[in-house]
Amino acid sequence: MRRSFTNVTVANLMALSVASSVCLVFGTANAAEPVYCVQYAWLALHEVKANMATPGCFKGFDHRWNLNFQGHYDWCLTATVAAVNAERDYRRMRVAQCQAR
Repeated sequence: MRRSFTNVTVANLMALSVASSVCLVFGTANAAEPVYCVQYAWLALHEVKANMATPGCFKGFDHRWNLNFQGHYDWCLTATVAAVNAERDYRRMRVAQCQAR
């Protein structure tokens, strides 16, 4: 017996629709929110200033260690919450390690 092209197409479209919905829901659910990113950017500036104020700690400006609020904020908006938290935790750890010397 020959399968109907219409049945296969409808089944494929339904599966694609479900998969797309799952991607959209989980993709946006992981993105950092603007309010969270404002807090992240202010904390990044605070940590850079703490790093600069500790003798021997500051090694120069780069993507992580800079005083560009908008740059930190914009990056945060494009990153997942997990990536933002990892970056914040890394910077916090490095400042604490350096100040403990």
